[in-house]
Amino acid sequence: MASERGPKLALVAGALVLMAVSAAATSVLYAQPDSPRLLALCGIGAAAAAALMWHGLSKLEVRQPRREAPASAFLPAGRATSTTDGDDGMANWQGLHPAALALEARLEHAPIALFRIAHLSGAGEATPLNANARRLLAPGRASAPQQLCEVLAAQPADQRNLISFDTERGLERAMLAVSALTVQGEGQRIAALLPVESELEAEALNAWRQLVHILTHEIMNSLTPVASLSRTARELLEEMQAPQPAQAAELADDLRTSLDAIARRAASLADFVGSYRSLSTVPEAQPERVRLGDLFARLAALLAADWQARGGNAEFSVEPASLEVLVDPGQLEQALINLLKNAAEATAAQARPTATVSARLSRGGRLRIEVADNGPGVPDELAAHIFTPFFSTKKQGRGIGLAMVRHLVHGNGGTVRYARTVSSGARFIVTF
Repeated sequence: MASERGPKLALVAGALVLMAVSAAATSVLYAQPDSPRLLALCGIGAAAAAALMWHGLSKLEVRQPRREAPASAFLPAGRATSTTDGDDGMANWQGLHPAALALEARLEHAPIALFRIAHLSGAGEATPLNANARRLLAPGRASAPQQLCEVLAAQPADQRNLISFDTERGLERAMLAVSALTVQGEGQRIAALLPVESELEAEALNAWRQLVHILTHEIMNSLTPVASLSRTARELLEEMQAPQPAQAAELADDLRTSLDAIARRAASLADFVGSYRSLSTVPEAQPERVRLGDLFARLAALLAADWQARGGNAEFSVEPASLEVLVDPGQLEQALINLLKNAAEATAAQARPTATVSARLSRGGRLRIEVADNGPGVPDELAAHIFTPFFSTKKQGRGIGLAMVRHLVHGNGGTVRYARTVSSGARFIVTF
C-alpha cells in the first residue's frame, strides 16, 4: 500500500493544478480575449497538470481479482467429483486451507486403514477415514463390516493387538493399533488396521521349512546308522547259529558293539525329541511382582563363581535399585540363565571372559534388560537364524537355548532381540 501512496498524491495534485489552470484560463479569456501570451501560459500549465496526472496513473497497479483454485484441485485422485461421501464429501473440502487439504490427501492414500472412534472408551462408532478403510468395509472384503467396526470400537487406546476377521477370501489377520487424542475439546480414538495375512503366511511357511529341514536332518542322522547297524546285527546272529569255536567270542563282541551303537543312537534321538517337547510344553506364565535386584542377586550366587573360576567375571546392575516387573520369576530367571550360558560358551576362548547384565527403564517407561559379553559376536549372515529352534553352529549344540529364551520372554509379554555391537561381543536386549 505504501508504494501506491506517491502515485495517488501525484494524480490528485495534477487534478488540482488542472482545475486551477482551467479557472485561470477562463478568467484571462474573459478579461483579455486577445492576449496570446496569457493563452500560452495557460496551455503550458494545463500540459504540466496533464503530465503529472499521467505519471500518477502509470504508477498505479491494475489489480486483478484473485482467482481461487477450485477445491477439486486439492482432492485425492478419484475424489474430485464426489459429493456423496458424507463427512468426506466436497462440502468439507471447499474452503479449507491448502495445507489442510494436502494433509487430507496424504491420509486418504495412507497404506493402512484408518478409522475414527467417537469416544475415548466404551463402544463408540468406528467411522472410516481413508480409502483403505472404505475398501475394507466395501462389498467383497469384510464379510461382516458392522461386526468388524464393533471389534475396532471395543479396542482400548494405546494397545496393539492381532485380530482376525472373515472376508470373501477367507479368514484374514491384521495388526490393530489404537491411540487416543483430543480434537477441539472432543476426545476420540484413532484406529490403524494393517492386514498382515500374506506376510504372516510367508513367515510361517519359512519357519516350517526351516524346522522340517532341521528335524529331518537330525532324525536321518540317527536312523541311518540304526538301520545299518540293525542289518549288521542280524547278519551276525545268522553267523552265530553254527559258529566255529574260535569265532564265537569274536562274533559276540561284534554283536555287542552293534547293539551298543544302536542303543546310543536311539538315546540321542530320544533326547532330541525330548528337547522338542520341552519347547512345545512350556507351562503358562504365572506373573507376579518381581524385584529385579533380588532376582539378579540369585543369578549372581548361581553363576558368578563359574565365571570367576575361568578368570573372568559376571556383573549385575539395576537402576534404580527398586525396579520391579510383573512376570513369572522362574521363567524370567531361566531365560537369563540361558543367555548367560550362551555367553559363557561364546567367551570360552577369551583370556578374561566378561558378561554384564543390566536393567533400567527405557523411553516410554519400558523395562530394558541387557545381557552382553566380550566374545566374538554373531556373524551378520547368521543373526537372523539364531532364535530358530534346533539351529546351532556348535558341534554339539542342540539349538534349544535361544529358542527357549524367546519362548519364555514372549510368554511373559516381552520381546528379545539380538543387537549388533560397535566393537566386539554379543548383546541381547529383553524388553517388557
